[in-house]
Amino acid sequence: MFSIQVPATSANLGPGFDSMGVALSLYLTVEVRETSDTWLVEHPFGKDIPSNHTNLIVETALSINPNIEPHHLVCHSTIPMTRGLGSSSTAIVAGIELANQLGQMNLSDRQKVNFASQFEGHPDNVAPAILGGLVVAYYAPKKQETFYQKIDLDSLSFIAVVPNYQLSTKESRSVLPSQMAFKDAVEASSIANLLVAAFANKDYTLAGNLLEMDLFHESYRSPLVAEFQRVRQLAHSMGIEGTFLSGAGPTIMTILQVHQAQAFYKACQDDQMLSTNCQIYKLQVDHEGLMVR
Repeated sequence: MFSIQVPATSANLGPGFDSMGVALSLYLTVEVRETSDTWLVEHPFGKDIPSNHTNLIVETALSINPNIEPHHLVCHSTIPMTRGLGSSSTAIVAGIELANQLGQMNLSDRQKVNFASQFEGHPDNVAPAILGGLVVAYYAPKKQETFYQKIDLDSLSFIAVVPNYQLSTKESRSVLPSQMAFKDAVEASSIANLLVAAFANKDYTLAGNLLEMDLFHESYRSPLVAEFQRVRQLAHSMGIEGTFLSGAGPTIMTILQVHQAQAFYKACQDDQMLSTNCQIYKLQVDHEGLMVR
């Protein structure tokens, strides 16, 4: 028996739309047990998630290696589903590693990232889930290849405010404009470029400012998340900048220095609106990514 562990991810990071993501300390764990006549997937996700070969983990594995034998899988997860924390991406990454292990394929990290980006359509969640840390990546459809760079981060904290409702990626993408003016696109990409440089140089004060200057998606999506402005205003009242929508939402993420984390975590818990309508998590960067034990 072995187990596969995949971290949650927070994607976009404000202006890093579809290209930036960071691995965080919530996890999907898949225990791979004995062989079986058919695939059996035990999980805590409810009746709407398949428990057979149509489960996303198994589907992904079989698409890569259709010859692997059926096994009994047991899943555990601390990642809230459909909340913008990469829950579907963790299933895809787990499926790739399942095929890799059972099929003795010896896939490299680059091959895993490439497979995962093809399944997901963009690499912002799957790349950090595999590699850990902060990853900036681009999937080139014509070349069917993913280009990426991992940026080493210090020990930062993230406070995740997770509303008690779902916001599907489809719904969240439906409010985005189909086109952007050239001048606006230049400004938006300039902000994103500088954000990468700020993280690379460990200038987290500048990074926090830039995280809140996105022009690509947050102004369109934030009205769908009633608690978003509340969290940002609460952070600002404590001198903290760096609040952004995680992925497609509705999770609201705030990046901060470790010494700031407990006070802001408590402030979110003490806020009646947030404590009533949301789950609140204090998280750290996962530097390792995908693990097999």
